[in-house]
Amino acid sequence: MDMEIFFPGNKKVYARYKGFVIETDQPVSAGGDNSAPAPFDLFIASIGTCAGIFVLSFLQQRGLSTEGAGVYLSREADPTSHLVTKITLEIKLPADFPDKYRDAIVRAVEQCTVKRHLEKPPVFETFTTIG
Repeated sequence: MDMEIFFPGNKKVYARYKGFVIETDQPVSAGGDNSAPAPFDLFIASIGTCAGIFVLSFLQQRGLSTEGAGVYLSREADPTSHLVTKITLEIKLPADFPDKYRDAIVRAVEQCTVKRHLEKPPVFETFTTIG
């Protein structure tokens, strides 16, 4: 699956992928227009939404309520490098969620494909072409 990255203007960087155009921009403080999330914001959101689909699927497969359910993601970063050092996923469960499934839903979220790729990162290869 290939993705085309292109530059529509100013600090905007868009990706054409699977029939969608994914828009990113930089905040005004970084010279952008703040018209879309920054690329790193999408990276963090991909972790949270990946966890979210596992929570949603878990609840739906068992016929459990999704009312009030969700995931809260928080992160900590190294103050010098600004790299993320810890990501916490808090699974918010409905009030009537059966206690017997608490460990199981955590195990389900642990299967998030985005998270698993971070645990075993791919090899990156970067090169140039002309034209």
